[in-house]
Order: sequence, then structure tokens, then C-alpha cells
Amino acid sequence: MSKMPIHKYRTFAAIDLPARTWPSRVLARAPLWCSVDLRDGNQALVEPMGPERKLRMWKELVRMGFKQIEVGFPAASQPDFDFVRHIIDQGLIPDDVTIQVLTQARPELITRSFEAIRGSKRAIMHLYNSTSTLQRRVVFNMDRAAIRQIAVDGTHLVKQLADAMPETDVQLQYSPESFTGTELDFAQEVCDAVMEAWGACSHRQVILNLPATVEMATPNIYADQVEWMSTHLVHRAHAILSVHPHNDRGTAVAAAELALMAGADRVEGTLFGNGERTGNVDLITLSLNLFSQGIDPELDVSDIDGLKRMVEHVNRLPVHPRHPYAGELVYTAFSGSHQDAIKKGFAAREHSKAELWEVPYLPIDPADVGRSYEAVIRVNSQSGKSGVAYVLEQDFGYVLPKPLSVELSQEVQAQAERSEGEVSPDSIRSMFERSYVNRSQPLSIRSHASETHGELEKHRFAIQTAEGALSLESHGKGPLDAFVRALSRQLGALIQIESYAEHALGAGADAQAVAYVALSLAGEQRAWGVGSHESIVTASLSAIISALNRAGVASSASETAAAE
Repeated sequence: MSKMPIHKYRTFAAIDLPARTWPSRVLARAPLWCSVDLRDGNQALVEPMGPERKLRMWKELVRMGFKQIEVGFPAASQPDFDFVRHIIDQGLIPDDVTIQVLTQARPELITRSFEAIRGSKRAIMHLYNSTSTLQRRVVFNMDRAAIRQIAVDGTHLVKQLADAMPETDVQLQYSPESFTGTELDFAQEVCDAVMEAWGACSHRQVILNLPATVEMATPNIYADQVEWMSTHLVHRAHAILSVHPHNDRGTAVAAAELALMAGADRVEGTLFGNGERTGNVDLITLSLNLFSQGIDPELDVSDIDGLKRMVEHVNRLPVHPRHPYAGELVYTAFSGSHQDAIKKGFAAREHSKAELWEVPYLPIDPADVGRSYEAVIRVNSQSGKSGVAYVLEQDFGYVLPKPLSVELSQEVQAQAERSEGEVSPDSIRSMFERSYVNRSQPLSIRSHASETHGELEKHRFAIQTAEGALSLESHGKGPLDAFVRALSRQLGALIQIESYAEHALGAGADAQAVAYVALSLAGEQRAWGVGSHESIVTASLSAIISALNRAGVASSASETAAAE
């Protein structure tokens, strides 16, 4: 048993909802989205946004397709007030976008907020007061009736000022702040009272926002709370039910998804989850979760790296390299088995030309969010043969036989262990070419020629040794067969070709040929060599020489050449 002081805490009470329906529901469409980056996200920054950064964020949110954007708390902040006025006065609000401003249910703050939105075509006045049991007791020292009256009085004033500003279509949004810590019957009581005071009807809906100001329980509890509210509100048909999950327990995304299954219509959050304490719900993750299920997210997230750069500039906070969908390392694989599965998934998809995306370990196609396949496989000490083979094939065009990729991967892995880091694609290529390709010491091929006498082919080879030139000749079924016969006689040991493969490296007139040869030496030692040349015959002969040089048996030929 741990020494943690568990006696200080208690389990959150379950919701009495025996007929809950959300567990059997499936998400089928995107919710109404509201970005709160410019208000909730901004007030969470160590260095709040200046005008340039605010405007950049605003333009990007509009471009992405947000139709509701909370632009500030103008009654509490002069920079927020000035920004709201700027986008209104400069005509920067598209006709299909509605701005939202936040205000506490206090008369002077409500009045100032209306000054901020004057002249806008549409606006949401987001009114809130705290209703939680704890805050009623320790912060406000008020009973239920007094808290409810604050909400009702604030609503009456918003209605009065909205009626006096007919040029602006004002919609009311009400949040019982700290909803997750509020008794459900009281949250319903306050929300129903607000809707009555506003005169909610089919053409005058109220946005009822249920914030997890503090995430206090598991996501299923939040879903139960939302479904309870959705089924108990007196005028549910006249309400747009919204959720505003925070991430104190690290489950905001799950809570939002379950809340939508429980009847919520709308989600408030931020890009990449920026927000106070552990953050708001991440709208990028939520939208791409929908996308991965074949549901239109109704937001444009096709350039996720561009979005990440913008947010990192505006918020001056980094996006984690393991962040879902957007992190630098999300579309990479270090594990050898993962690399193998991804490689085979890409190959199968290319072969089948299937439209449906099915690649192991990758829930979406990286290209759909502006990422490339090139960075999918990276190599470190945890990688296997498939990772090394994938890098050489995708980045440099080498298609290694499997046994050779196994052998090379051991060398690469040893290098990764020595450096305790990643081995770059260029380093892998360098190690491969240095160790296997066109090895020319102590032997190298200078020339070869053939002539036919009836059914027999006679082949002559000129090789260079450390001691001088050496001429060989032999009959054979082809130049490779003749070459290994001649070398076997020269070295006094049987040489056989166990494996052979070739392909073009590149395309067009300048393409190189690559040959891979595995030699059996005296029936015991096995050695791989690779040759590259414009001529496939020269490449193949060079591969044989490379294998001999790597095996260290070529010295016998040098000694013979010296004797001659």
C-alpha cells in the first residue's frame, strides 16, 4: 500500500440515471464548434497575445471554418475591448461568423460588454455565474436562491440591452460555472429560470453551456450529467446544449465525445488544448477523431503543420512531439515490428489501389493533414531490419534482399546504441555503401570481355590486386558463372552464388544498375556484396568482388598476382 494521503479525497458520487442511453449511441456528425482561443486560451498564457498575434489567430480560426468564436472578455480587459472593436470597425467579421464575448452576471460588466459589440451584425452574450456547492459555501456564502437570482437578474439586463440594440442579433449563452461541482437539480433549476427570463422559444434559443470548469470525475460521469440535464430541462427544445470541458484529469477529449453522445449539440475548446491549468478540450484532436471515422469535421485541418506553427507563434507554447495527429513524431515508428507492419501496409495499399485507408498503426493518412510518408520510418536502437530497409528504399531507391537487410540492421543498431540516439537516413546510406557497395580493396574489376565458340562462351576478366594486374579466363553459362569459376580456381576454394538480385536505381538514360550477391565460400562462409554501375554486368561482377573483399579472402589472389 502506498503512503499517499488518500484519506483527504473521496470518490465522486455516481449519477442516478438507470435509463441512460448514451453508451449505445454513435457519433454521426460534427457538433457546433466554438473556439475560445482568443478568450479562455489567451487568459491562460504567461504572455497574453498582443494585437498582431490576436489578429493572426482570428484570421486562422475564420479560415478553418469556425462559425462561432469567443473573442474576449471586453469588460475585464482593455486589450480585449479594443480587439473586439477593431474587428467590428474594420469589417473583419464574415457574414457567416458570430462573435462571442464573456461577462460575469454583474450589471456594470454586462453594460460594458454591450458597448464592445455595438455595430456587429450578430453576437453571443456569454453570461455566467458560479453555481457549485463548494463555491456557494466558501467563496460567496450564498444560498441557492441568491445564486439563482444573480443569473436571472443578469439575464433580464442582457435582454433589456439587446432589445435596445436592434441592429445586432444578440443570442444569450448562459453557463452555470463549475457545473460539474453543482447539484444537478440546482443546475437545472437555474438554467430553466434563465430560459424563462430570456423568453426562450423556437426562434429565440438559448445556448446552455455546461462547463467542466474543473474535471472532477471520469468521462462517463460527465456524460451522465449532460444526459440528465438534456432530459430534465423544461424547455429542452429551445436550448442549444453546449459543453466546455477542461482537462484536469487528462480526459477532456473523451468527456467531450461522450457528452456529444449524451445529447450535447455544441463544443467549446481550443486548438491543441491550450488553457488554464491542464488546458481546455483540444478541438484539433476532436475534429480529427471524427475525420478518422469518416465524419466530416466541418473544420479545415488539412495543413496541420501550418496550424501548429501558427499556434506556437501566437501562444508561445510548444505543441508536444507526441500530441495526437500534430506532434512531430506522430507519423514515425521506431519499433521494428511497427516499421515492418507500416511498410507492408503501404505496399498492400499501393498494390490494391484501395480507396479505404487501412495501414497498421496509422489511423489516418498523414497526407490528409499535410504530412508526408517520408518521415514514417525512423531508425534507432529499437528498430529492426524493416526500418533500415524502408529508409534505403524510400529515400534512396535501394531494394535490399531480406537477409542483407537483417545483416545491415545489426550494424545500424550497434551504431544507434553507441550514439544513444537516432541514426539519420543519410548515415544509414553511408554505412550501407561504405560496407557493401563497390568495395575495391584489395580486389577490383577493371574490364571483362566475352566471345562465343559454337555453343560455348569464353570470358576474360582483368582484375586489379594490391600487388598488380591479374588476368582470368573461364567458360561458363554467363559472365557471372564464368567469373566465380575463374575465381574459385585462382583462390583454390569453391565459390558459389547463393543469392542474386538486381534492379535499376533511378530512371531514364542515367539510371544505375544495382546488383546484390550472396557468396558461399568453401561451403562454409557466407558474404554479401553489392555492385552499382551503368552496366548490369559490371555491377554484378563488382558485387562479387565486394563480397570477396568483405570476406577477407581476396588476399590469396593478391599473393598469386605477386608471384606471377
